[in-house]
Amino acid sequence: MHAYLWLKTAHLVFVIAWMATVFYLPRILVNLAEAGDDAAVRARLVLMGRRLYRFGHHMFGVAFVLGLVLWLGYRVFPGLPTMVAAGSGWLHAKLLLVALLFGYYIVAGRWLKGADAGKALPSSKALRWFNEVPLVLLVAVVYLVLAKPF
Repeated sequence: MHAYLWLKTAHLVFVIAWMATVFYLPRILVNLAEAGDDAAVRARLVLMGRRLYRFGHHMFGVAFVLGLVLWLGYRVFPGLPTMVAAGSGWLHAKLLLVALLFGYYIVAGRWLKGADAGKALPSSKALRWFNEVPLVLLVAVVYLVLAKPF
C-alpha cells in the first residue's frame, strides 16, 4: 500500500506540472496574437512556447505511464490496489476528459507551430475564451476522481 501511495503522489505531481503547461500555453498564444509585427517579441514568445510545449509532453508522458500503472498495475505487481472494479464508470469518464484535454493541448501546440511559420492565429479574444476550456474540464476531472459518482 505504501508504494501505491507514492505512485499516486508522483502521478498527481506530474499531472499538476502538465496542467501548468496546459494553462500557460494559450496565454503565450494570446500574447503572440497581440504582439503585432514586433519580430523580436514574437520570436521570444515562440521560443518560450516551444520549450513549454516540449516540457508539457514530457510531463504528460510520465503522468500517463504512472496512471497506467495505477490503473492496471495490479496485473503485474501483486498486492497493488486496483481501480478496475464494478462501479468504476467514473474512471472511463475521467479518461475521456483527459483525452479531450490532451487534444486541446495538441491544438494549442499546432497553433503555436503555425504562428512560428507565419500563419495567422485566431483573435486574442477567441484565444482568451479558448484559454478557459481546460479549467472547466479540470474541474470535471477532479470532481469525478473525488466523488466517483458512478
